[in-house]
Amino acid sequence: MTKIAVIGAGSWGSALALVLADNGHEVRLHARREDQVDEMNQCHTNESYLPGVVFPASIRAYTKMKEVLQGVSVVLIAVPTKAMRETMRALLPSLAEDAMVIHASKGIEPVTHKRVSEIIAEEDKQMKKIAHIAVLSGPSHAEEVALRQPTTVTVASENIEAAQFAQNLFMNKQFRVYTNPDLIGVEMGGALKNIIALVCGITNGLGLGDNTKAAIMTRGLAEMSRLGVHMGANPLTFSGLSGLGDLIVTCTSVHSRNWRAGRMIGEGLSMDEVLAQMGMVVEGVRTTKAAYELAQEKGVEMPLTEALNSVLFEGVTPQEATEQLMARMRTHEVETLFE
Repeated sequence: MTKIAVIGAGSWGSALALVLADNGHEVRLHARREDQVDEMNQCHTNESYLPGVVFPASIRAYTKMKEVLQGVSVVLIAVPTKAMRETMRALLPSLAEDAMVIHASKGIEPVTHKRVSEIIAEEDKQMKKIAHIAVLSGPSHAEEVALRQPTTVTVASENIEAAQFAQNLFMNKQFRVYTNPDLIGVEMGGALKNIIALVCGITNGLGLGDNTKAAIMTRGLAEMSRLGVHMGANPLTFSGLSGLGDLIVTCTSVHSRNWRAGRMIGEGLSMDEVLAQMGMVVEGVRTTKAAYELAQEKGVEMPLTEALNSVLFEGVTPQEATEQLMARMRTHEVETLFE
């Protein structure tokens, strides 16, 4: 049994806490709100994020970071990318030496264009408390994980032994975990697929069909691969769970908040109206801006990302963006995969 702190009591953090508790680990869950902590500890539910799910009593919730980290050497962070720096600054003073940090966030930071593991390492640069950083990613809706439906994911770390350690923490009959040494590829795949899911949602909102969706997913995977490989990823990673697998589930499911947000945009709602209705972070919005800037900086062609950026931030309508994409220059398919 391992004592593990889970930082972030949203749907994904809570679902992963449940997996860890099922495996016999002592799980401490950090939440910001006292009412949510009281609900978890007294009723063993988290109705705001995972309605109908009952959590084991072995999961204890806390609001104070110092208490949740007491005696803990393994930390799982499941917060939105935009909250990662704030979260790291709050937990580092109470973090044990030589700790392992596993994150389950999927995004790229605008302006800096850093992946989540890079943000974590940068924040720890002075204190140097973290021994290993890993990422858990793949096709995994929290709602289905919490219902213990069969799910497969990937854990990646630059240290394969650290990845295998994380694999052993999470692996069970319903939750199968693979390891991958390609930290860059796994993080880039998890972040970039949200962009493509937004585009798929928009086309659904426009009333377009399966032909369009198939085209977007296929060409979207090519975009993801091009930028990821340029950043140092293994191209094969994008054919795996954290690339193609996560792309499929995020582009085709009503559980996907990125897909739902895109659909509302396609139906004519503004970005502010969409975010107000969602009530949750839509990672793909910030990632679109970051990926567009990164692609421009690196000279990587990403037409779908560019089109979405124009819709989200430049006032172009979804209809106009669709017409511009279909009117692009003629080219060969295979030659555009990784160039």
